[in-house]
Amino acid sequence: MLSAAFAAHPATAAALQRHSVRPRQLFWAPIGTATPTRRSRAAMLSVKSAVASQSPVTARAARRELSFPILVNSCTGKMGKAVAEAAVSAGLQLVPVSFSAVEVPDGKLNICDRDIRIHDLSESERILSSIVKDYPDMIVVDYTVPDAVNANAELYCKLGLPFVMGTTGGDRQLLNKTVHDANVYAVISPQMGKQVVAFLAAMEIMAEKFPGAFAGYKLEVMESHQATKLDVSGTAKAVISCFQKLGVSFDMNEVNLVRDPEEQMAIVGVPEEHLAGHAFHNYHLTSPDETVSFEFQHNVCGRSIYAEGTIDAAMFLRKKIQDGANKKLYDMIDVLREGNMR
Repeated sequence: MLSAAFAAHPATAAALQRHSVRPRQLFWAPIGTATPTRRSRAAMLSVKSAVASQSPVTARAARRELSFPILVNSCTGKMGKAVAEAAVSAGLQLVPVSFSAVEVPDGKLNICDRDIRIHDLSESERILSSIVKDYPDMIVVDYTVPDAVNANAELYCKLGLPFVMGTTGGDRQLLNKTVHDANVYAVISPQMGKQVVAFLAAMEIMAEKFPGAFAGYKLEVMESHQATKLDVSGTAKAVISCFQKLGVSFDMNEVNLVRDPEEQMAIVGVPEEHLAGHAFHNYHLTSPDETVSFEFQHNVCGRSIYAEGTIDAAMFLRKKIQDGANKKLYDMIDVLREGNMR
């Protein structure tokens, strides 16, 4: 579930103490996305119909263009597994290899009836160097851990492997420099949810066009994530940065991090089945005299929005490689601007 709400109304003392992200605004605009299964079936039916009307040679070429090899590192993580499933649903060729420090029974993981061999991290360079011969058009998707971001990117660049970096953290400046110096195709973004990225882009445009528009306003930020996420989300930091450019004084330490499951259900309104994977954000602005308030909200349940966005990013990158684009380093804004998402 992804929702976004925008409101302007007189603030009250009770409203200032409220932490719930349940929509109580005058204007409520839900933004929905079809389930991956429904979308992928429709997409595959469309492709099959198009292919059926083509000559055998043209049909084979169309299938090759649709299905390119994608290696997800690491499939043992919840996000990596979701991306692997989305890749299969989209008709991509899931490379049966992944890497992880987590041991799995028999060294295999079954995803969508496909056995994925899980190798130890120490074998990454040797295995990748070997399988790239069998999958020369392979694109790597990285959903590992923050501490591995820079080392993994260096390895992909060393082997000339195009990749999508969905993992957050690491030295982002060094990450971009590594890719730029290696001249390797890559999409790098800490936020892969297409609609959330569009919201961020709108915030950045507003901050650029109307600096100081919210000068003097008080900002309250609440963000709720699964208990395993201890830091402030990159998305919240980006939105707060926009509000700071709009004239709001706010310290990152003031963010209200909700990580207790009971509080998430009772106060925030997170469905119990999504406690292990959600992102609820609420940004509440109040005027100096407390007569006006604005609220921005985006709620995500599950991981499908990020998985689908990641696959769109991989498809975008595949097209750039085929076109021989001069630009090599992209982000999700570039993917959105292309406008060819499913």
